[in-house]
Amino acid sequence: MSTTRRADVDGYVSGPDACTLATARALAKVDDAVAVVLVEGISDQIAVETAAVGRGRDLAAERIVVVPIGGAHAIGRFLTGSGPLGARVRLAGLCDLREEELFRRGLAARIGSTPTRAEMERLGFHVCVDDLEDELIRAVGAAGVEALFDAQGDLGSFRSLQSQPAWRGRQPEAQMRRFLGSGARRKLRYARLLVEAAVGRDALPRPLDALLTAV
Repeated sequence: MSTTRRADVDGYVSGPDACTLATARALAKVDDAVAVVLVEGISDQIAVETAAVGRGRDLAAERIVVVPIGGAHAIGRFLTGSGPLGARVRLAGLCDLREEELFRRGLAARIGSTPTRAEMERLGFHVCVDDLEDELIRAVGAAGVEALFDAQGDLGSFRSLQSQPAWRGRQPEAQMRRFLGSGARRKLRYARLLVEAAVGRDALPRPLDALLTAV
């Protein structure tokens, strides 16, 4: 097993109040922003900001703020004129497939009509299929993800999950999604690592790539 040091998540909050703190920290920066990217959680924020760095972007210098909203259920509050952002900034966003309808309804309240997927994309809002972890696993490939697990000292833990009756014999990609989702800090660490690996392969998932193009 590799002895490579585990990657950290410096610069990002963690713990029981992480979502609330991360939202407040991001909102404190929007007064001077020209664009705001709305994402569901902190791992999505890490992914977007890491992808930007990988593409040679400096979001802070460009006055683009990525706001983790604390779950897709909150999207309406951020997209309506009475929300914390109002109509002051250009908006874009990223969500998982299962949360698409929530984002669509939030956009409908903002623009006055219910957008199709294509219309959402023209507005700068992009949907991951099935979720961002799934997009990144496909971009990096199962072998590449296993190599990351090995480099981070997590391969043994992943093998243990694979041997569990509920997961034995399942597709490796499904096992990897479960493994990544089994710990909040693990999900944050691998959001950065998987995006870096995808950028290194020039295989950034389409929703992330399109989002960066939109802003």
